[in-house]
Amino acid sequence: ADADTAQPMEVVAQTEAASTAESQPSEDPQTSRFTWTIASFTRLNGKKHYSDVFVVGGYKWRVLIFPKGNNVEHLSMYLDVADSANLPYGWSRSAQFSLSVVNQIDQKYTTRKDTQHQFSARESDWGFTSFMPLSELYDPSRGYLVNDTIVVEAEVAVRKMVDYWTYDSKKETGYVGLKNQGATCYMNSLLQTLYHIPYFRKAVYHMPTTENDMPSGSIPLALQSLFYKLQYSDNSVATKELTKSFGWDTYDSFMQHDVQELNRVLCEKLEDKMKGTVVEGTIEQLFEGHHINYIECINVDYKSNRKESFYDLQLDVKGCRDVYASFDKYVEVERLEGDNKYHAENHGLQV
Repeated sequence: ADADTAQPMEVVAQTEAASTAESQPSEDPQTSRFTWTIASFTRLNGKKHYSDVFVVGGYKWRVLIFPKGNNVEHLSMYLDVADSANLPYGWSRSAQFSLSVVNQIDQKYTTRKDTQHQFSARESDWGFTSFMPLSELYDPSRGYLVNDTIVVEAEVAVRKMVDYWTYDSKKETGYVGLKNQGATCYMNSLLQTLYHIPYFRKAVYHMPTTENDMPSGSIPLALQSLFYKLQYSDNSVATKELTKSFGWDTYDSFMQHDVQELNRVLCEKLEDKMKGTVVEGTIEQLFEGHHINYIECINVDYKSNRKESFYDLQLDVKGCRDVYASFDKYVEVERLEGDNKYHAENHGLQV
């Protein structure tokens, strides 16, 4: 499993440690923050350890940790239903929660991860097998382990179980969703994102169509129809007219397509249809960005820069802590040498 993906872990153990549970105000009794201070951390015996039990939403919970990792070189940490063995057959409860290891030197470096899960007898715990590297946790200079003590926090919000057969999305949220044709969840995510950009939605409504157009043969009309239904329908909206306007058949709807490529194709088609209308230039105005490529030679006095436009960026996420680290990696300096030397005007190949 991915290191940052929440996972279940079946366990049976208990340990002693100082802990406190801090409930939120009475108007939101379903939410609570629990603090677990673990002294003599490096001297804990046993592979896994439980916190004291705390109550949120009338349910008993506890935090589980693997100080040396659950078969990985990371601290492993989970939220567990404390009394799962004694609950009646078919029990289930849903919670949104975060787990944190507090940085005791500077709290802005606290490591925190969020997830949600529907707990049941089959999955009575959920969390992160690779919560944070042991090398970071056990390094005294990092601020997580101070005086052989770590501080763990859990914020738990128990969510009301939803009966999806009777759930009224429009009534509860003011919005309706899009139906999945088979493998179109990626497209639905893109369409919902575009729909919730007010200027983009307004521009789509202003695209000229004629009374002779059919939604299944006109992307502008199909998208107008879709957005109108998302705005005013009481039920979830189908996307078949739109995919037919793409020229897709049923087989295409069951194929996973690349959402980045779909966004490019859709925007290109809309940009073309907007030409010569009151909304011409909308796509460029909303989504176009610019970056400048700088090149500077080391051994000769030569500099060059080139401005380029883009509609999307391809970021490397592997090994990056967050999206900001991905951006840093995107703009980091690259040394052009060997077979990759730069051909500088009047100077030949240069580093």
